[in-house]
Amino acid sequence: MTESLQKKKIGISGSTLKMIAVITMLIDHVAAGVLGRYLTMYALDSTPGAIDYNTLWTIYEVMRGIGRVAFPIYCFLLVEGFSHTKSVEKYSLRLLLFAFVSEVPFDLLFNGKVVDLSYQNVFFTLWIGLLVMWGFQWVELRQNWHVALKVPAYLLIFLAGMVLADFLATDYSYYGVFAVAMLYVFRKWKVTQIVAGVVSFLWEIWAVFAFIPLGFYNGKRGWNMKYFFYLFYPVHLLILYLLCVLLGISGYAC
Repeated sequence: MTESLQKKKIGISGSTLKMIAVITMLIDHVAAGVLGRYLTMYALDSTPGAIDYNTLWTIYEVMRGIGRVAFPIYCFLLVEGFSHTKSVEKYSLRLLLFAFVSEVPFDLLFNGKVVDLSYQNVFFTLWIGLLVMWGFQWVELRQNWHVALKVPAYLLIFLAGMVLADFLATDYSYYGVFAVAMLYVFRKWKVTQIVAGVVSFLWEIWAVFAFIPLGFYNGKRGWNMKYFFYLFYPVHLLILYLLCVLLGISGYAC
């Protein structure tokens, strides 16, 4: 095997990163959507169970911690996707479409309602992050603009994105938009990008572990399973909610 072929196999592909994000997200949502209801049920009704409350709470905390790994990976892959997409418009519309498709399953699992406008799913956060990058790119292409004009434009776009995420009460809110922006700004310098990403998630220390596999990213796309990863989000939320219904715990708040 030649040296060039060996180099192609070194590292972690984008699809592998997506699978890590999917698995850790699933662990997180099982904890938040299912175990969270059991914890509420035990606390409110003192219902006896095979596992005591403290043990269940410990399991819940560990699973939620593992789940923190998912979002930084999705932010990183959003930046990669934006940098390589042939059509930002189609990418944006796809994210927005799945944001609306996912909202009902998201609200059912985490709020017990068909529609709850108090908190929106993470696709909206990623969509806003994409809009911020799109705005940054637009400013970058204004070659005749002086830096004194570009800097305020960057800041305005950046702040507008964070305000929008906060106003819509999206998952991860302005923290998520901030992280996407940092990963985009430093995308050309891998080590600096990783450091910026770690700093962006210091407020949620478990999330920092996501940058271990991200540090091994080899720039390859990997398996072509794009729509699987889009569909997995709303489908697994709905399945987990139906599981709660079957278990008779859907009436308890997470």
